[in-house]
Formats: sequence, C-alpha cells, structure tokens
Amino acid sequence: MINSSLQEIIDSLNSNFAKSTPEEVLQYFLTEYKGKIALASSLGAEDQVLTRMVNAIDASARIFTLDTGRLFPETYKLIDETNKAFNTKIEVFFPDFRQTEKMVAEKGINLFYHSIENRKQCCNIRKITPLKRAFENLDVWICGLRRNQSVTRISTNMVEWDEGNSLIKLNPLINWTESEVWEYIKLHKVPYNTLHDSGFPSIGCQPCTRAINPGEDVRAGRWWWELPEHKECGLHNRPKN
Repeated sequence: MINSSLQEIIDSLNSNFAKSTPEEVLQYFLTEYKGKIALASSLGAEDQVLTRMVNAIDASARIFTLDTGRLFPETYKLIDETNKAFNTKIEVFFPDFRQTEKMVAEKGINLFYHSIENRKQCCNIRKITPLKRAFENLDVWICGLRRNQSVTRISTNMVEWDEGNSLIKLNPLINWTESEVWEYIKLHKVPYNTLHDSGFPSIGCQPCTRAINPGEDVRAGRWWWELPEHKECGLHNRPKN
C-alpha cells in the first residue's frame, strides 16, 4: 500500500503537469531521475513516439524491450530500424529458458488458449519476470499507455505508483488520442511496425494478436478469446480499492 506522503507527491506531480506536453513531462523526469529512469518499449506506435521524444531530450537514457520468443517478424525488424533511425541501442530482455521449457513441457506450446490462468502464467514467465530484471536499480519507468486504449485503462493517471514493482510509473501520452499519435509519427517520420497498416492497432505476441475489424475496440485483437476486462498481461495491473 502506498504511504500518504508518497501519494501526496504523486498527486502534486499530476496536478503540476496536468496541462503540460509529453515533452515537458519527460524533460522533468529524465533530468530529475537521470540514471534511474528508463522507457519500457513494446515497439508499439505510442512507444515509438516516446522513443523519439526520449532520445531527443537525453540520448543516453535507457530504452529496453522484452523479447518473449513469440513476437512477429515485423517487430524484430523494427528493433533494428529504430536503433538505426535514432542511433540508439534498445536493450532486449529475454525470459528464463528453464521456466519456459518447464511450462511448455507441462502445459503445451500454446497453453494460453485453454484458460486465463494458463495465459497469465505464460505472460508472467515471458514478460513479467524479465521486466522485473529490467527494473533493477530504477526509480521510474516510462510507458505508452493512453486512457482511450481500453476499458482497463480509463482511470489511469499520468503519474502513478506501481505497487508491484515499487516504482513511479510515468504515462506521458495518457491524454493523447490515437490520431495524435499517428500525426506525430507522420510529422517526424518515426519508424513504426508495418502491421499497423494491416489492421493491427495493438501488437503483442504473434499467437495472441490478430487484426481487428472496422469499429472494434483498439485492443480487441489482443487475447481476442477473452472478455475485455481481462485483457491485461500483468504489466499494467492497477491495485484494487
């Protein structure tokens, strides 16, 4: 449980930056927490926007991603394209092979289709555990959440306390619309995953992601066999009141 003094700091930060641009927010945090802050990128459109912003403010700032072992070929290609475009080097974290092999031996290669419990186990091994290693020695992590991405994110704030990881979680694009994201990408010629051009607004692991139909929610293609309120992998879980 977050203590009252820390909550006051976070509330104050949200109030102070309520009308700020993402760049202004990032400038403050990248300076204030230099060496203790990193962008966790999934290589999605929002994270590509943040990669450019972070790189322009502090080219030495850490940017990392998680390779679950089940990503699309287009995502791997984008890692190289992004490194080249911004003259950076995205750190890549992998799941523990022992845990992965044990899970597959016990429940099968595509266990996630059979139950929410299985899917969450797979996400935990392939994403949550490597993420915790990436978080070592950090005080703040930056991510590309937006409120209108899904029903699970409508109450997300720009600055939050991540109870599970004991870190400040920063969401600079929280108030942006999807159109604002793409306007920025086009204006600044930011490299992006070409699957976005084929009906994939949200891209994760290949077996758990599909293109969406016109009119569907932007997160409808993620874990499409589950109910909308279950569609989080654990990276962005919020504490229950």
